[in-house]
Amino acid sequence: MSLTLQAVAPDRRTDMALTDERVSLDWLQLDDRLNRAANALNGLDLHERRVAVFAPNSAETVIAYVACLEAGISSVPVSFHLTPSEAAYILKDSGAVALLVGPETMEAGLAAAAEAGVATVIGWRCPDHEGVIHWEEWLAAASTAEPDPNVAPLPHLHYTSGTTGRPKATETPPQYFPRVATVQALAETVRARITPSPGIAVGPLYHTGPLGMARNVFGGMSLITVEHFDAEKALALIEQYRVAGSVMVPTHFQRMLALPEEVRAKYDISSIQRLAHTGAACPRAVKQAMIDWFGPVLVEAYGGTEAGSTTFITSPEWLERPGSVGQRLGPVRNRHLWR
Repeated sequence: MSLTLQAVAPDRRTDMALTDERVSLDWLQLDDRLNRAANALNGLDLHERRVAVFAPNSAETVIAYVACLEAGISSVPVSFHLTPSEAAYILKDSGAVALLVGPETMEAGLAAAAEAGVATVIGWRCPDHEGVIHWEEWLAAASTAEPDPNVAPLPHLHYTSGTTGRPKATETPPQYFPRVATVQALAETVRARITPSPGIAVGPLYHTGPLGMARNVFGGMSLITVEHFDAEKALALIEQYRVAGSVMVPTHFQRMLALPEEVRAKYDISSIQRLAHTGAACPRAVKQAMIDWFGPVLVEAYGGTEAGSTTFITSPEWLERPGSVGQRLGPVRNRHLWR
């Protein structure tokens, strides 16, 4: 049994755990895939315990990130918008021993891997191609045994825009990825922070906010992930799955607010308990309109990949001081974007 499944009560294990546009998995099905993926990852030549993920949002992308957590491997999120040379720089600099791709990034991934000297490229739903190991076959050949829960967990290695013209590497800060001794301890910490109610990932998983939602699957939170944001579709999914929360940016809000009034009124969004937003300043009128629509469930945070959130404000606090981004976070008033 994976650490992920251990977080799920027995009466929830046949409920939806992870879904995208193509597939829906319950917790038992996800458990099988996570065990296989973690064991397959541990079977690689891990002279560096780093594996890069270069793919759009999908169920497989989430499984890759969570399996790295289960295995005590540092995943390297790579923007799927990068050119082969840009991705190759990250592969070289990170020391990643393998690259995971989807069909959308297979060609660019192969070129990047060749330039960086990465011999192992694993792809889900990819056509037959020299140099690509089929994810589905790779998993089928792996053990379903529970990975060792006593290995040390390793944070994700993010690449941020630098001032020298090259992205710079930074590990997920302790605020988001606690520094604990074992993967078991990490799982227990994540479980204590989150609610099992469904979340929806509408932003690219290579960004730290949405990636945090994928990480919370490890703690027993079910997740809907979409490859491309569509405002009405997002509302429909919130209603269908009784979604409790998400991490968005103001552009998502503006696109939902731009829908005709009769379209917005069609969908029940009352299940939302926490709607975090970050990434860019949110216009006052947009935020007020979202609070009027969704209720006082918005939380706003700003910071950086290296430090985590440095300011935080709830909807009631913002309504008292419209336009504020909240107080500076310190060690006492430390908040999490998705909790």
